Amino acid sequence: MSDSFLVGTRKGLLTYRKEQGRWCAGPIQFAGSKVPMLLSDARDGTRYVAVDEGHFGNKMHRSSDGETWEELPPPTYPAKPDDAPLVLCPMRKKEIPWSLEMIWSLETGGKDEPGVLWCGTIPGGLFKSADRGATWELMRSLWDHPGRTKWFGGGYDYPGIHSISVDPRDSKTITVGISCGGMWQSTDGGSSWQSIGQGMAAPYAPPEVAGDPGIQDAHRVVSCPAAPEVMWMQHHDGIYHSEDQGKNWTRIQTARPSDFGFAVAVHPHDPQTAWFAPAVRDEIRLPVDGKVVVSRTTDGGASFEVFGKGLPDDQACHLIYRHALEVDGSGRRLLMGSTTGSLWISEDAGESWTRITAELPPIFCVRWQ
Repeated sequence: MSDSFLVGTRKGLLTYRKEQGRWCAGPIQFAGSKVPMLLSDARDGTRYVAVDEGHFGNKMHRSSDGETWEELPPPTYPAKPDDAPLVLCPMRKKEIPWSLEMIWSLETGGKDEPGVLWCGTIPGGLFKSADRGATWELMRSLWDHPGRTKWFGGGYDYPGIHSISVDPRDSKTITVGISCGGMWQSTDGGSSWQSIGQGMAAPYAPPEVAGDPGIQDAHRVVSCPAAPEVMWMQHHDGIYHSEDQGKNWTRIQTARPSDFGFAVAVHPHDPQTAWFAPAVRDEIRLPVDGKVVVSRTTDGGASFEVFGKGLPDDQACHLIYRHALEVDGSGRRLLMGSTTGSLWISEDAGESWTRITAELPPIFCVRWQ
């Protein structure tokens, strides 16, 4: 099991380590700045941090020891060509800019690709680095795809790539989840892309296009490392499950106490086990009945157990963001952070929880090291 983890918050980065049986945080780093995304690269131990410095823009930092940080250039969009078509956000009728708004996802390439990183951003650009973040290349094959004209923002003004899954069996197969743009997949290392994801439904769209894969609001998508063909999705309108690497999806009808939420974690070895952090619905982003719970399925969605031991159970206002629920490599230990600054850990696969602290700023993401 891991004995340290990273927490990205509204006001900086914290690193927790287990000392004499207690989880203790070191000094806050990047104090006062948003830390929307983190990555700990298991291939070489390097840590990466995305920092939003407000008027000073988005920054990237890299560290080999978690204490000293080297600033890197952030992913940068090229200048918009004069002949580039105008792409409007369909819902807001605003032009989607060629500029970085937020770094929303960071993932490593395959074990056979040392130094390769993938970065998903708002307003919907996917970037690749081949040199540990020293330089970044926009995947023009996806950015210039005609299907991007249908993408639109969900909670943010512009669409964004929040989920990236690299197939551990074949590093050239990359699958991304977009809010709101559905699922896209490349089987040639990013040279070409296709929209995938039959079976999803978007009730916020006119009935005649509600099943269009290219307009779905995938809140979060994860695959099982041991069986990457199995994927789980927390969709705006429910929980979905795929057994063919995202090409087709089945909506799960048994989730309790709700199938709305943002976060999902999947067991690293058992593809039929996944965890969710349910909320009421889009218009009421609060725990159901004021009780924070985690739901778990161990049979591919046929049934769910609901666990709340150690979690607030009265008038709670916590919401769990997309990247604020994560399971470690053992499949037994989970982290969860909330918008109201509480951080919990479970040592028994989500069945009971211990609050580490309730004093943090809103938590954007948690990552095991």
